[in-house]
Amino acid sequence: MPINILMPALSPTMEKGNLARWLKKEGDKIKSGDVLAEIETDKATMEVEAVDEGVLAKIVVPDGTADVPVNELIGVIAGDGEDASSVAAGGAPAAGKPAAAPTASATPPASAPAVAAPTPSAPATTLNGGAHAEAGTRLFASPLARRIAKEAGLDLAALAGSGPHGRIVERDVKAALAGGTPAAVAPASQTPASQMPAQARPPATPSLSDETIKKYFVPGTYTEVPHDNMRRTIARRLTEAKQSVPHFYLTVDCNIDELLKLREQINKAAPKDKNDKPAYKVSVNDMVIKAVGLALVRVPGSNVTYTEASMLHHQHADVSVAVAIPDGLITPVIRSADTMTLSAIANAMKDFAARAKDRKLKPDEYQGGTTAISNLGMFGIKDFCAVINPPQSSIFAVGMGEQRPIVKNGAIEIANIMSVTISCDHRAMDGAKGAELIAAFKQLIENPMGMLV
Repeated sequence: MPINILMPALSPTMEKGNLARWLKKEGDKIKSGDVLAEIETDKATMEVEAVDEGVLAKIVVPDGTADVPVNELIGVIAGDGEDASSVAAGGAPAAGKPAAAPTASATPPASAPAVAAPTPSAPATTLNGGAHAEAGTRLFASPLARRIAKEAGLDLAALAGSGPHGRIVERDVKAALAGGTPAAVAPASQTPASQMPAQARPPATPSLSDETIKKYFVPGTYTEVPHDNMRRTIARRLTEAKQSVPHFYLTVDCNIDELLKLREQINKAAPKDKNDKPAYKVSVNDMVIKAVGLALVRVPGSNVTYTEASMLHHQHADVSVAVAIPDGLITPVIRSADTMTLSAIANAMKDFAARAKDRKLKPDEYQGGTTAISNLGMFGIKDFCAVINPPQSSIFAVGMGEQRPIVKNGAIEIANIMSVTISCDHRAMDGAKGAELIAAFKQLIENPMGMLV
């Protein structure tokens, strides 16, 4: 039977994607695990794999197509023994439309996620890592988990995922095959306002239409550049954050003289390879990441995620770090930053930054995190307030280190001072708890040897 290839959901929040290019052409033989296409999401370009074998009979959505909805038909595979030409001629629904449900009763209610229902002649499937288009639900699993499960004949729908946002990963499949039970993880994300029922959404903020805005400017004096997926996502999520998350802000000035001395000692002691290249180079930002991670676990009640029904208390500190890329930003996550060495953090951030600029980060590398760091000190910014990115409960805004006069033991001295402002979600922590958190951070920054023990 012909197999419909649907636009995959590469992350729990993905609604549309750009089909950057096909890596297979019509008539090519397909094996399970073959990379079929590259899909651009709002944050990254992902390779997606086939989970079925056959021949690529028809490409429905061509290279370079933007804003393809999740679960929309993008291609058709002819199964073993089928004539690819006849499948291409009549085995797939019309382009741009998901396969129709056989009866009207199969149409999901307006509040349910839209999924493509299979036709009797063409069972719907998705690329590896995509949405599970059965029973009106989405099943998120990594390509490796899907491959292992398929080879073992294991039904992924029976498993609970322990990856980010409940995604099924390799360890869950292996635990099931070994007779274990994968632990279910409470979802860390809140429902975006755009996906809430109409009566539950926060009131919309009146805004000027595009045409009204353009009337303020003289035609021909500006260039109009359409928003890409990343800019749309940033705008939507941060607007929702300011509308739904009650922020409060706390600022401290940190003396970083001792931190700068320790950093210099650590980098001088770094071993070198045969090309005289150091094994690592620790930055001030790397030490800030470590301090944030340790501060979170040392202040009970600050390393949390707020949900409508409960508070999620995390055992380790997953710290997101904002990285500027062309036309936007991305926040790779340093997992368990409280347990990592400074050299490991430095090398992880170097790798993340390089791949982020090429949009090669995987969704589980930039999703999640209990807090975030935004460091604009390198741009000469003294202090600022950052916007929380839900479901995180805080964000540290780090300014530049500069020489300022301070009073010490009754005398004026010059010291290197760095201003840091923490934005907190008042639903997750009260002012006193936020003050404890930033005080613990300041203590670690001003006494950096505490990060090494």
